[in-house]
Amino acid sequence: MTGRERRSDAVANRDRVVEAARAELSESNGAAADLKLHRVAKAAGVGQGTLYRHFPTREHLLAEVYRHELTQLVEAVAPLLAEHPPLQALTRWMERLVEYARVKRGVMAAIEASAWHDLYSDHHHRLDEALEMLLDQGKAAGEVRGEIDAADVILLLGALSRIPESEWDARARKVVTVIVDGLRP
Repeated sequence: MTGRERRSDAVANRDRVVEAARAELSESNGAAADLKLHRVAKAAGVGQGTLYRHFPTREHLLAEVYRHELTQLVEAVAPLLAEHPPLQALTRWMERLVEYARVKRGVMAAIEASAWHDLYSDHHHRLDEALEMLLDQGKAAGEVRGEIDAADVILLLGALSRIPESEWDARARKVVTVIVDGLRP
């Protein structure tokens, strides 16, 4: 086996660990404190040594799950705009954002404040840019009010952080629906 194959195997192992951790977080409603690393390793089909080689601490793994979720959310914009009218693309994107917010909530609770600040400041501009692209397309199509910008929507989305976990499933999508309705001209 060449070094290149080992590297691709290592990348595949790392990706499986991140996906298994994301699935575990989803099943536990984003409760990062309940994330059991031995279960993540087992679900990913790797040994605990492999998991710890890639992610020496739970915090490292949670940060990578957050980065992975953010990347998927940002990369969803172009396909959504290609397949749907702008407001529908924005609505579908915001529905995905609800799942992202659930994972982010768990990650925020588990990562030290200084590490969270670094992670947030390094990557959050990508989310702002993605949202701005969706809004700009909506404005150009006459489907979104002209005076709205990404900062307005992000402030409104802050309401998601105030939803008690026990009410998340019942309320999160309603909040997004109200926000989207408010964006219409």
